[in-house]
Amino acid sequence: MRLWLRGPVLQALRRVRGTCGSQGQPPPLPVPPKIVATWEAISLGRQPVPEYFNFAHDVLDVWSQLEKAGHRPPNPAFWWVDGRGAEVQWSFEELGEQSRKAANVLGGMCGLQPGDRMMLVLPRLPEWWLVSVACMRTGAVMIPGISQLTEKDLKFRLQASRAKSIITSDSLAPRVDAISADCPSLQTKLLVSDSSRPGWMNFRQLLREASSEHSCARTKSQDPLAIYFTSGTTGAPKMVEHTQASYGLGFVASGRRWVALTESDIFWNTTDTGWVKAAWTLFSAWPNGSCIFVHELPRVDAKVILNTLSSFPITTFCCIPTIFRLLVQEDLTRYQFQSLKHCLTGGEALNPDVRGKWKSQTGLELHEGYGQSETVVICANPKGSKIKAGSMGQASPPYEVQIVDDEGNVLPPGEEGNIAIRVRPARPFCFFRCYLDNPEKTAASERGDFYITGDRAHIDKDGYFWFMGRNDDVINSSSYRIGPVEVESALAEHPAVLEAAVVSSPDPIRGEVVKAFIVLSPAYTSHDPKKLTWELQEHVKRVTAPYKYPRKVAFVSELPKTVSGKIQRSKLRSQEWRR
Repeated sequence: MRLWLRGPVLQALRRVRGTCGSQGQPPPLPVPPKIVATWEAISLGRQPVPEYFNFAHDVLDVWSQLEKAGHRPPNPAFWWVDGRGAEVQWSFEELGEQSRKAANVLGGMCGLQPGDRMMLVLPRLPEWWLVSVACMRTGAVMIPGISQLTEKDLKFRLQASRAKSIITSDSLAPRVDAISADCPSLQTKLLVSDSSRPGWMNFRQLLREASSEHSCARTKSQDPLAIYFTSGTTGAPKMVEHTQASYGLGFVASGRRWVALTESDIFWNTTDTGWVKAAWTLFSAWPNGSCIFVHELPRVDAKVILNTLSSFPITTFCCIPTIFRLLVQEDLTRYQFQSLKHCLTGGEALNPDVRGKWKSQTGLELHEGYGQSETVVICANPKGSKIKAGSMGQASPPYEVQIVDDEGNVLPPGEEGNIAIRVRPARPFCFFRCYLDNPEKTAASERGDFYITGDRAHIDKDGYFWFMGRNDDVINSSSYRIGPVEVESALAEHPAVLEAAVVSSPDPIRGEVVKAFIVLSPAYTSHDPKKLTWELQEHVKRVTAPYKYPRKVAFVSELPKTVSGKIQRSKLRSQEWRR
Protein backbone atom coordinates (compact mmCIF):
# COMPACT_ATOMS: atom_id res chain seq x y z
CA MET A 1 0.00 0.00 0.00
CA ARG A 2 1.45 3.36 -0.99
CA LEU A 3 1.97 5.92 1.71
CA TRP A 4 1.25 9.53 0.76
CA LEU A 5 1.18 12.83 2.59
CA ARG A 6 -2.13 13.25 4.35
CA GLY A 7 -4.14 16.20 5.56
CA PRO A 8 -4.37 19.64 4.00
CA VAL A 9 -1.75 19.00 1.31
CA LEU A 10 -3.27 15.79 -0.01
CA GLN A 11 -4.51 17.36 -3.21
CA ALA A 12 -1.46 19.59 -3.62
CA LEU A 13 1.03 16.77 -3.41
CA ARG A 14 -1.05 14.06 -5.08
CA ARG A 15 -1.82 16.01 -8.24
CA VAL A 16 -1.96 14.01 -11.44
CA ARG A 17 1.64 13.23 -12.31
CA GLY A 18 1.53 13.96 -15.99
CA THR A 19 3.67 16.49 -17.76
CA CYS A 20 5.36 18.96 -15.44
CA GLY A 21 4.04 22.41 -16.20
CA SER A 22 1.03 21.09 -18.06
CA GLN A 23 -1.69 23.58 -18.90
CA GLY A 24 -4.52 21.72 -17.18
CA GLN A 25 -6.36 23.40 -14.30
CA PRO A 26 -4.79 22.41 -10.96
CA PRO A 27 -7.07 21.49 -8.07
CA PRO A 28 -7.62 24.11 -5.34
CA LEU A 29 -4.58 24.46 -3.11
CA PRO A 30 -4.47 24.93 0.65
CA VAL A 31 -2.92 28.15 1.90
CA PRO A 32 0.89 28.10 2.42
CA PRO A 33 0.92 27.81 6.24
CA LYS A 34 -0.99 24.52 6.09
CA ILE A 35 1.26 23.10 3.39
CA VAL A 36 4.49 24.12 5.14
CA ALA A 37 3.12 22.84 8.47
CA THR A 38 2.67 19.38 6.95
CA TRP A 39 6.18 19.36 5.51
CA GLU A 40 7.50 20.56 8.87
CA ALA A 41 5.64 17.80 10.72
CA ILE A 42 7.34 15.21 8.50
CA SER A 43 10.70 16.93 9.03
CA LEU A 44 10.18 16.71 12.81
CA GLY A 45 9.26 13.02 12.61
CA ARG A 46 5.66 13.65 13.66
CA GLN A 47 4.18 12.37 10.39
CA PRO A 48 5.38 9.49 8.23
CA VAL A 49 7.56 10.05 5.19
CA PRO A 50 5.62 9.51 1.95
CA GLU A 51 6.58 6.55 -0.21
CA TYR A 52 7.09 8.81 -3.22
CA PHE A 53 8.66 12.25 -3.11
CA ASN A 54 10.31 14.56 -5.60
CA PHE A 55 11.37 17.99 -4.39
CA ALA A 56 10.99 19.68 -7.77
CA HIS A 57 7.46 18.36 -8.33
CA ASP A 58 6.15 18.18 -4.76
CA VAL A 59 7.62 21.43 -3.43
CA LEU A 60 8.73 23.80 -6.18
CA ASP A 61 5.79 23.16 -8.48
CA VAL A 62 3.39 23.52 -5.55
CA TRP A 63 4.86 26.95 -4.76
CA SER A 64 4.55 27.83 -8.44
CA GLN A 65 0.80 27.14 -8.24
CA LEU A 66 0.50 29.05 -4.97
CA GLU A 67 2.34 31.95 -6.55
CA LYS A 68 -0.09 32.01 -9.51
CA ALA A 69 -2.99 31.97 -7.04
CA GLY A 70 -1.61 35.03 -5.23
CA HIS A 71 -0.66 33.19 -2.03
CA ARG A 72 2.91 34.51 -1.97
CA PRO A 73 4.44 38.02 -1.82
CA PRO A 74 5.94 39.36 -5.08
CA ASN A 75 9.51 38.45 -4.07
CA PRO A 76 11.48 36.41 -6.59
CA ALA A 77 12.23 32.80 -5.69
CA PHE A 78 15.80 33.25 -6.91
CA TRP A 79 17.83 36.44 -7.16
CA TRP A 80 21.38 36.48 -8.51
CA VAL A 81 23.75 39.44 -8.93
CA ASP A 82 27.31 39.58 -10.19
CA GLY A 83 28.29 42.86 -8.49
CA ARG A 84 28.88 44.54 -11.85
CA GLY A 85 25.29 45.36 -12.69
CA ALA A 86 23.99 42.06 -14.06
CA GLU A 87 21.02 40.46 -12.29
CA VAL A 88 18.82 37.39 -12.72
CA GLN A 89 15.46 37.08 -10.99
CA TRP A 90 13.14 34.09 -11.28
CA SER A 91 9.73 33.55 -9.80
CA PHE A 92 8.85 29.96 -8.85
CA GLU A 93 7.01 29.72 -12.17
CA GLU A 94 10.07 30.92 -14.11
CA LEU A 95 12.34 28.62 -12.10
CA GLY A 96 10.02 25.75 -13.02
CA GLU A 97 10.08 26.60 -16.71
CA GLN A 98 13.86 27.03 -16.88
CA SER A 99 14.55 23.87 -14.84
CA ARG A 100 12.26 21.81 -17.07
CA LYS A 101 14.22 23.03 -20.08
CA ALA A 102 17.43 22.08 -18.26
CA ALA A 103 15.96 18.66 -17.44
CA ASN A 104 15.36 18.10 -21.15
CA VAL A 105 19.03 18.89 -21.80
CA LEU A 106 20.12 16.34 -19.18
CA GLY A 107 17.72 13.63 -20.27
CA GLY A 108 18.02 14.36 -23.99
CA MET A 109 21.48 15.44 -25.13
CA CYS A 110 23.22 13.93 -22.08
CA GLY A 111 21.07 10.80 -22.02
CA LEU A 112 20.85 10.74 -18.23
CA GLN A 113 18.42 8.26 -16.70
CA PRO A 114 17.12 8.06 -13.11
CA GLY A 115 19.99 7.00 -10.87
CA ASP A 116 22.73 8.21 -13.22
CA ARG A 117 25.27 10.50 -11.59
CA MET A 118 26.28 14.00 -12.64
CA MET A 119 29.05 16.20 -11.24
CA LEU A 120 28.23 19.89 -10.81
CA VAL A 121 31.40 21.96 -10.51
CA LEU A 122 30.38 25.56 -11.02
CA PRO A 123 31.02 28.89 -9.32
CA ARG A 124 28.05 30.87 -8.01
CA LEU A 125 26.24 31.04 -11.36
CA PRO A 126 22.46 30.71 -11.84
CA GLU A 127 23.03 27.52 -13.84
CA TRP A 128 24.09 25.68 -10.68
CA TRP A 129 20.61 26.04 -9.20
CA LEU A 130 18.95 25.24 -12.53
CA VAL A 131 20.91 22.04 -13.02
CA SER A 132 20.41 20.99 -9.38
CA VAL A 133 16.64 21.18 -9.87
CA ALA A 134 16.94 19.57 -13.31
CA CYS A 135 18.71 16.59 -11.70
CA MET A 136 15.72 16.21 -9.37
CA ARG A 137 13.30 16.35 -12.29
CA THR A 138 15.18 13.65 -14.22
CA GLY A 139 16.01 11.52 -11.16
CA ALA A 140 19.74 11.99 -11.77
CA VAL A 141 22.02 12.08 -8.73
CA MET A 142 23.88 15.37 -8.35
CA ILE A 143 27.48 15.44 -7.10
CA PRO A 144 28.46 19.03 -6.27
CA GLY A 145 32.12 20.02 -6.19
CA ILE A 146 33.99 23.21 -5.46
CA SER A 147 35.66 25.15 -8.30
CA GLN A 148 39.09 24.88 -6.65
CA LEU A 149 39.26 21.15 -7.33
CA THR A 150 42.58 20.12 -8.84
CA GLU A 151 43.07 17.58 -11.63
CA LYS A 152 43.86 14.99 -8.97
CA ASP A 153 40.66 15.86 -7.06
CA LEU A 154 38.53 15.68 -10.19
CA LYS A 155 40.01 12.37 -11.27
CA PHE A 156 39.43 10.81 -7.85
CA ARG A 157 35.82 12.00 -7.70
CA LEU A 158 34.92 11.05 -11.25
CA GLN A 159 36.45 7.59 -10.91
CA ALA A 160 35.00 6.90 -7.46
CA SER A 161 31.50 8.10 -8.32
CA ARG A 162 31.43 6.71 -11.86
CA ALA A 163 29.67 9.92 -12.91
CA LYS A 164 28.31 9.83 -16.47
CA SER A 165 28.27 13.58 -16.97
CA ILE A 166 29.89 16.75 -15.69
CA ILE A 167 28.94 20.41 -15.99
CA THR A 168 31.50 23.12 -15.35
CA SER A 169 32.79 26.51 -16.50
CA ASP A 170 35.61 27.74 -18.75
CA SER A 171 38.17 27.87 -15.94
CA LEU A 172 37.80 24.21 -14.95
CA ALA A 173 37.24 22.62 -18.37
CA PRO A 174 40.98 22.25 -19.15
CA ARG A 175 41.48 20.32 -15.89
CA VAL A 176 38.64 17.97 -16.81
CA ASP A 177 40.10 17.44 -20.28
CA ALA A 178 43.47 16.58 -18.76
CA ILE A 179 42.03 13.60 -16.84
CA SER A 180 38.87 12.59 -18.70
CA ALA A 181 40.66 9.80 -20.60
CA ASP A 182 41.23 8.11 -17.22
CA CYS A 183 37.51 8.30 -16.37
CA PRO A 184 35.76 5.69 -18.56
CA SER A 185 32.31 6.33 -17.05
CA LEU A 186 32.32 9.97 -18.14
CA GLN A 187 30.23 10.19 -21.32
CA THR A 188 29.15 13.81 -21.70
CA LYS A 189 30.63 17.19 -20.75
CA LEU A 190 28.53 20.34 -20.47
CA LEU A 191 30.11 23.80 -20.53
CA VAL A 192 28.49 26.88 -18.99
CA SER A 193 29.99 29.53 -21.24
CA ASP A 194 29.26 32.02 -24.00
CA SER A 195 31.92 30.35 -26.13
CA SER A 196 32.52 26.83 -27.42
CA ARG A 197 35.15 24.20 -26.62
CA PRO A 198 35.98 21.02 -28.57
CA GLY A 199 34.48 17.91 -26.98
CA TRP A 200 32.01 19.91 -24.90
CA MET A 201 28.32 20.75 -25.35
CA ASN A 202 27.36 24.34 -24.65
CA PHE A 203 24.71 24.29 -21.93
CA ARG A 204 23.45 27.82 -22.50
CA GLN A 205 22.84 27.19 -26.17
CA LEU A 206 21.11 23.88 -25.50
CA LEU A 207 18.97 25.51 -22.79
CA ARG A 208 17.75 28.19 -25.18
CA GLU A 209 16.68 25.54 -27.69
CA ALA A 210 15.13 23.07 -25.22
CA SER A 211 11.41 22.52 -24.70
CA SER A 212 9.83 23.65 -21.42
CA GLU A 213 7.58 20.57 -21.34
CA HIS A 214 9.07 17.77 -19.28
CA SER A 215 7.69 14.65 -17.61
CA CYS A 216 8.98 14.49 -14.03
CA ALA A 217 10.63 11.34 -12.76
CA ARG A 218 8.50 9.60 -10.15
CA THR A 219 11.09 9.12 -7.44
CA LYS A 220 10.67 7.26 -4.20
CA SER A 221 11.64 9.00 -0.97
CA GLN A 222 14.54 6.60 -0.48
CA ASP A 223 15.91 7.03 -4.01
CA PRO A 224 19.31 8.79 -4.14
CA LEU A 225 19.30 12.56 -4.57
CA ALA A 226 22.87 13.70 -3.98
CA ILE A 227 26.38 12.50 -3.25
CA TYR A 228 28.80 14.66 -1.31
CA PHE A 229 32.46 13.94 -0.86
CA THR A 230 33.39 14.60 2.75
CA SER A 231 36.02 17.27 3.27
CA GLY A 232 38.76 14.80 4.14
CA THR A 233 39.99 16.48 7.32
CA THR A 234 40.70 13.00 8.67
CA GLY A 235 41.71 11.09 5.54
CA ALA A 236 40.63 10.47 1.95
CA PRO A 237 37.16 11.85 1.11
CA LYS A 238 34.25 9.46 1.45
CA MET A 239 31.07 9.51 -0.64
CA VAL A 240 28.05 10.45 1.47
CA GLU A 241 24.74 9.56 -0.18
CA HIS A 242 21.52 11.41 0.64
CA THR A 243 18.01 10.52 -0.46
CA GLN A 244 15.17 12.47 -2.02
CA ALA A 245 13.57 12.80 1.42
CA SER A 246 16.60 13.12 3.70
CA TYR A 247 17.53 16.43 2.09
CA GLY A 248 14.26 17.28 0.33
CA LEU A 249 12.22 17.22 3.55
CA GLY A 250 14.91 17.09 6.21
CA PHE A 251 15.61 20.83 6.33
CA VAL A 252 12.07 22.17 6.50
CA ALA A 253 11.96 22.34 10.32
CA SER A 254 15.41 23.89 10.76
CA GLY A 255 14.60 26.30 7.93
CA ARG A 256 11.52 27.37 9.86
CA ARG A 257 13.06 27.41 13.33
CA TRP A 258 16.81 28.04 13.15
CA VAL A 259 16.89 30.01 9.88
CA ALA A 260 13.43 31.43 10.73
CA LEU A 261 12.30 31.71 7.11
CA THR A 262 8.91 32.67 5.73
CA GLU A 263 7.67 33.38 2.21
CA SER A 264 8.55 37.07 2.74
CA ASP A 265 12.25 36.48 3.46
CA ILE A 266 15.28 36.92 1.22
CA PHE A 267 18.09 34.61 2.34
CA TRP A 268 21.76 35.10 1.43
CA ASN A 269 24.26 32.40 2.29
CA THR A 270 27.76 33.19 0.97
CA THR A 271 28.69 29.50 0.80
CA ASP A 272 30.36 28.02 -2.26
CA THR A 273 28.16 25.83 -4.43
CA GLY A 274 30.39 22.81 -3.77
CA TRP A 275 29.73 22.86 -0.03
CA VAL A 276 26.81 21.08 1.61
CA LYS A 277 25.63 24.44 2.97
CA ALA A 278 24.55 25.40 -0.56
CA ALA A 279 22.15 22.45 -0.53
CA TRP A 280 21.17 23.28 3.06
CA THR A 281 20.17 26.75 1.84
CA LEU A 282 18.21 25.41 -1.14
CA PHE A 283 16.29 22.85 0.93
CA SER A 284 15.68 25.29 3.81
CA ALA A 285 14.56 28.29 1.78
CA TRP A 286 12.36 26.96 -1.02
CA PRO A 287 10.05 24.71 1.08
CA ASN A 288 9.32 27.82 3.15
CA GLY A 289 8.61 29.89 0.05
CA SER A 290 11.64 32.12 0.63
CA CYS A 291 13.89 33.80 -1.93
CA ILE A 292 17.46 32.57 -2.33
CA PHE A 293 19.82 35.50 -2.91
CA VAL A 294 23.20 34.82 -4.52
CA HIS A 295 26.16 37.10 -5.16
CA GLU A 296 28.71 35.72 -7.62
CA LEU A 297 31.44 36.82 -5.18
CA PRO A 298 34.48 35.48 -7.07
CA ARG A 299 36.58 36.14 -3.97
CA VAL A 300 35.78 36.95 -0.36
CA ASP A 301 35.73 40.70 0.08
CA ALA A 302 34.42 42.14 3.34
CA LYS A 303 33.48 45.49 1.79
CA VAL A 304 31.58 43.83 -1.07
CA ILE A 305 29.62 41.72 1.41
CA LEU A 306 28.78 44.68 3.63
CA ASN A 307 27.79 46.86 0.68
CA THR A 308 25.57 44.08 -0.62
CA LEU A 309 23.82 43.76 2.74
CA SER A 310 23.27 47.52 2.64
CA SER A 311 22.08 47.72 -0.98
CA PHE A 312 19.66 44.79 -1.26
CA PRO A 313 16.60 43.88 0.88
CA ILE A 314 18.29 40.82 2.39
CA THR A 315 16.49 39.75 5.57
CA THR A 316 18.53 36.68 6.52
CA PHE A 317 22.30 36.29 6.24
CA CYS A 318 24.59 33.33 6.79
CA CYS A 319 28.34 32.84 6.42
CA ILE A 320 31.12 30.92 8.13
CA PRO A 321 32.77 32.37 11.28
CA THR A 322 35.96 33.12 9.33
CA ILE A 323 34.04 35.62 7.18
CA PHE A 324 32.33 37.17 10.19
CA ARG A 325 35.82 37.57 11.64
CA LEU A 326 36.77 39.61 8.57
CA LEU A 327 33.55 41.64 8.69
CA VAL A 328 33.99 42.76 12.30
CA GLN A 329 37.42 44.15 11.43
CA GLU A 330 35.61 46.75 9.29
CA ASP A 331 33.91 49.86 10.64
CA LEU A 332 30.38 48.47 10.65
CA THR A 333 28.89 51.80 11.74
CA ARG A 334 29.43 53.05 8.16
CA TYR A 335 26.84 50.57 6.85
CA GLN A 336 23.07 50.57 7.20
CA PHE A 337 21.43 47.15 7.00
CA GLN A 338 17.87 48.32 6.43
CA SER A 339 16.24 44.91 5.95
CA LEU A 340 18.56 42.52 7.80
CA LYS A 341 16.94 40.92 10.83
CA HIS A 342 18.50 37.48 11.33
CA CYS A 343 22.11 36.24 11.09
CA LEU A 344 23.46 32.68 11.18
CA THR A 345 26.79 30.94 11.13
CA GLY A 346 28.21 27.42 11.05
CA GLY A 347 30.84 25.21 9.47
CA GLU A 348 33.45 25.82 12.17
CA ALA A 349 33.54 26.97 15.77
CA LEU A 350 32.37 30.55 16.39
CA ASN A 351 34.68 32.60 18.56
CA PRO A 352 32.66 34.42 21.29
CA ASP A 353 34.68 37.59 20.68
CA VAL A 354 33.51 37.73 17.05
CA ARG A 355 29.92 37.17 18.13
CA GLY A 356 30.21 39.97 20.67
CA LYS A 357 31.70 42.46 18.21
CA TRP A 358 29.07 41.73 15.55
CA LYS A 359 26.21 42.14 18.04
CA SER A 360 27.60 45.33 19.59
CA GLN A 361 28.02 47.02 16.21
CA THR A 362 24.89 45.76 14.39
CA GLY A 363 22.49 44.93 17.20
CA LEU A 364 22.02 41.49 15.65
CA GLU A 365 22.74 38.18 17.32
CA LEU A 366 24.72 35.40 15.59
CA HIS A 367 22.80 32.12 15.71
CA GLU A 368 25.27 29.26 15.44
CA GLY A 369 24.37 25.85 14.06
CA TYR A 370 26.24 22.57 13.75
CA GLY A 371 25.86 19.68 11.33
CA GLN A 372 27.76 17.43 8.97
CA SER A 373 27.70 16.21 5.39
CA GLU A 374 26.08 13.05 6.77
CA THR A 375 23.23 14.86 8.55
CA VAL A 376 20.94 17.83 8.54
CA VAL A 377 21.21 20.36 11.41
CA ILE A 378 22.35 18.54 14.59
CA CYS A 379 22.51 21.42 17.07
CA ALA A 380 21.44 25.02 16.74
CA ASN A 381 20.51 28.24 18.46
CA PRO A 382 17.02 28.92 17.05
CA LYS A 383 15.76 32.46 16.74
CA GLY A 384 14.30 33.61 20.04
CA SER A 385 16.19 31.06 22.13
CA LYS A 386 18.66 31.88 24.88
CA ILE A 387 22.22 31.89 23.53
CA LYS A 388 25.24 30.91 25.58
CA ALA A 389 28.39 32.40 24.08
CA GLY A 390 30.67 29.62 22.81
CA SER A 391 27.94 26.97 22.69
CA MET A 392 26.59 25.32 19.53
CA GLY A 393 23.11 25.40 21.04
CA GLN A 394 20.75 22.55 21.78
CA ALA A 395 19.80 19.42 19.86
CA SER A 396 17.81 20.08 16.71
CA PRO A 397 14.77 17.81 16.23
CA PRO A 398 14.09 15.16 15.12
CA TYR A 399 17.54 14.11 16.31
CA GLU A 400 18.21 12.78 19.80
CA VAL A 401 21.76 14.02 20.40
CA GLN A 402 23.88 12.72 23.27
CA ILE A 403 27.47 12.74 24.48
CA VAL A 404 28.69 9.14 24.63
CA ASP A 405 31.90 7.30 25.47
CA ASP A 406 33.82 5.12 23.01
CA GLU A 407 31.46 2.18 23.66
CA GLY A 408 28.32 4.22 23.00
CA ASN A 409 27.29 4.73 26.64
CA VAL A 410 25.59 8.05 27.41
CA LEU A 411 27.74 10.35 29.57
CA PRO A 412 26.45 12.79 32.21
CA PRO A 413 26.47 16.59 31.78
CA GLY A 414 29.91 18.17 32.01
CA GLU A 415 31.81 15.07 30.88
CA GLU A 416 33.62 15.25 27.55
CA GLY A 417 32.86 12.59 24.94
CA ASN A 418 31.69 11.89 21.41
CA ILE A 419 28.83 13.85 19.86
CA ALA A 420 26.39 11.13 18.85
CA ILE A 421 22.94 10.76 17.30
CA ARG A 422 20.61 7.92 18.26
CA VAL A 423 19.95 5.65 15.26
CA ARG A 424 18.38 2.69 17.09
CA PRO A 425 15.73 1.47 17.44
CA ALA A 426 14.69 3.91 14.68
CA ARG A 427 17.09 5.64 12.28
CA PRO A 428 16.04 9.25 11.53
CA PHE A 429 14.92 9.64 7.90
CA CYS A 430 16.90 12.88 7.53
CA PHE A 431 20.21 11.05 7.62
CA PHE A 432 22.72 9.87 5.05
CA ARG A 433 22.02 6.41 3.69
CA CYS A 434 25.60 5.15 3.69
CA TYR A 435 29.18 5.81 2.67
CA LEU A 436 28.95 4.54 -0.88
CA ASP A 437 31.12 1.51 -1.70
CA ASN A 438 32.53 1.60 1.83
CA PRO A 439 30.52 -0.69 4.14
CA GLU A 440 33.40 -0.84 6.63
CA LYS A 441 33.35 2.93 7.17
CA THR A 442 29.55 2.91 7.36
CA ALA A 443 29.63 0.23 10.05
CA ALA A 444 32.49 1.92 11.92
CA SER A 445 30.47 5.14 12.20
CA GLU A 446 28.09 3.49 14.68
CA ARG A 447 28.62 2.28 18.23
CA GLY A 448 25.80 0.73 20.17
CA ASP A 449 22.63 2.65 19.41
CA PHE A 450 24.42 5.75 18.14
CA TYR A 451 26.01 7.27 15.07
CA ILE A 452 29.36 8.78 16.12
CA THR A 453 30.04 12.14 14.46
CA GLY A 454 33.79 12.07 15.08
CA ASP A 455 33.54 15.35 16.99
CA ARG A 456 33.96 15.80 20.72
CA ALA A 457 32.02 18.04 23.08
CA HIS A 458 30.33 18.17 26.43
CA ILE A 459 26.74 19.01 27.29
CA ASP A 460 25.71 21.22 30.20
CA LYS A 461 22.75 20.76 32.55
CA ASP A 462 20.56 22.92 30.29
CA GLY A 463 21.20 20.76 27.22
CA TYR A 464 23.64 23.10 25.48
CA PHE A 465 26.53 21.51 23.57
CA TRP A 466 30.10 22.83 23.78
CA PHE A 467 32.40 21.83 20.94
CA MET A 468 35.91 20.57 21.76
CA GLY A 469 37.27 19.41 18.40
CA ARG A 470 37.60 16.36 16.18
CA ASN A 471 38.39 13.08 17.95
CA ASP A 472 41.88 12.97 16.53
CA ASP A 473 42.43 16.70 17.13
CA VAL A 474 42.24 16.52 20.92
CA ILE A 475 45.65 17.04 22.54
CA ASN A 476 46.78 14.95 25.52
CA SER A 477 49.55 16.83 27.30
CA SER A 478 50.76 15.48 30.66
CA SER A 479 47.35 13.74 30.98
CA TYR A 480 45.54 17.04 30.39
CA ARG A 481 43.06 16.79 27.51
CA ILE A 482 43.01 20.03 25.53
CA GLY A 483 40.53 20.80 22.75
CA PRO A 484 42.10 22.84 19.95
CA VAL A 485 38.98 24.95 19.38
CA GLU A 486 39.17 26.58 22.80
CA VAL A 487 42.80 27.58 22.26
CA GLU A 488 42.09 28.78 18.71
CA SER A 489 39.17 30.86 19.99
CA ALA A 490 41.37 32.43 22.65
CA LEU A 491 44.02 33.28 20.08
CA ALA A 492 41.40 34.73 17.73
CA GLU A 493 40.46 37.29 20.38
CA HIS A 494 43.90 38.88 20.05
CA PRO A 495 44.04 41.59 17.35
CA ALA A 496 47.30 40.16 15.96
CA VAL A 497 45.64 36.89 14.92
CA LEU A 498 43.87 36.62 11.57
CA GLU A 499 43.64 32.81 11.61
CA ALA A 500 44.97 30.09 13.89
CA ALA A 501 45.20 26.32 13.93
CA VAL A 502 46.21 24.35 17.01
CA VAL A 503 47.60 20.80 16.96
CA SER A 504 49.66 18.46 19.10
CA SER A 505 53.44 18.48 18.81
CA PRO A 506 55.80 15.85 20.26
CA ASP A 507 57.53 16.70 23.53
CA PRO A 508 60.10 14.50 25.37
CA ILE A 509 58.70 15.36 28.81
CA ARG A 510 54.97 15.92 28.37
CA GLY A 511 54.45 13.45 25.51
CA GLU A 512 52.83 16.16 23.44
CA VAL A 513 52.22 19.87 23.78
CA VAL A 514 50.05 22.51 22.17
CA LYS A 515 51.46 24.13 19.05
CA ALA A 516 49.77 27.07 17.36
CA PHE A 517 50.15 27.94 13.67
CA ILE A 518 49.18 31.57 13.27
CA VAL A 519 48.43 33.80 10.29
CA LEU A 520 49.00 37.37 11.45
CA SER A 521 46.79 40.34 10.74
CA PRO A 522 48.49 42.76 8.30
CA ALA A 523 49.16 45.34 11.02
CA TYR A 524 51.27 42.85 13.00
CA THR A 525 53.40 41.21 10.31
CA SER A 526 56.39 43.45 11.09
CA HIS A 527 56.32 42.91 14.86
CA ASP A 528 59.14 41.12 16.70
CA PRO A 529 58.22 37.40 16.53
CA LYS A 530 59.69 36.58 19.96
CA LYS A 531 57.83 39.37 21.73
CA LEU A 532 54.64 38.56 19.89
CA THR A 533 54.94 34.86 20.76
CA TRP A 534 55.27 35.71 24.45
CA GLU A 535 52.36 38.15 24.25
CA LEU A 536 50.10 35.57 22.63
CA GLN A 537 51.08 32.88 25.12
CA GLU A 538 50.28 35.17 28.03
CA HIS A 539 47.01 36.13 26.40
CA VAL A 540 45.91 32.48 26.14
CA LYS A 541 46.91 31.87 29.76
CA ARG A 542 44.64 34.72 30.83
CA VAL A 543 41.69 33.72 28.65
CA THR A 544 41.80 29.95 29.29
CA ALA A 545 43.44 27.66 31.84
CA PRO A 546 47.24 28.17 32.00
CA TYR A 547 48.01 24.57 30.97
CA LYS A 548 46.28 25.16 27.62
CA TYR A 549 48.60 27.83 26.29
CA PRO A 550 50.63 27.02 23.13
CA ARG A 551 54.15 26.13 24.21
CA LYS A 552 55.17 26.26 20.55
CA VAL A 553 54.16 28.98 18.08
CA ALA A 554 54.80 29.22 14.34
CA PHE A 555 53.87 32.23 12.22
CA VAL A 556 52.82 31.17 8.72
CA SER A 557 51.51 32.90 5.61
CA GLU A 558 48.57 30.50 5.22
CA LEU A 559 47.00 27.39 6.72
CA PRO A 560 46.34 24.16 4.81
CA LYS A 561 42.66 23.82 4.01
CA THR A 562 40.32 21.37 2.33
CA VAL A 563 38.56 22.33 -0.88
CA SER A 564 35.56 23.24 1.30
CA GLY A 565 37.65 25.73 3.26
CA LYS A 566 38.11 23.82 6.51
CA ILE A 567 41.50 23.92 8.19
CA GLN A 568 43.31 20.60 7.86
CA ARG A 569 44.79 20.16 11.32
CA SER A 570 45.64 16.60 10.30
CA LYS A 571 48.27 17.88 7.84
CA LEU A 572 49.85 20.15 10.42
CA ARG A 573 49.81 17.38 13.00
CA SER A 574 51.41 14.89 10.59
CA GLN A 575 54.04 17.46 9.73
CA GLU A 576 54.89 17.87 13.40
CA TRP A 577 55.06 14.17 14.21
CA ARG A 578 57.11 13.30 11.13
CA ARG A 579 59.87 15.48 12.51
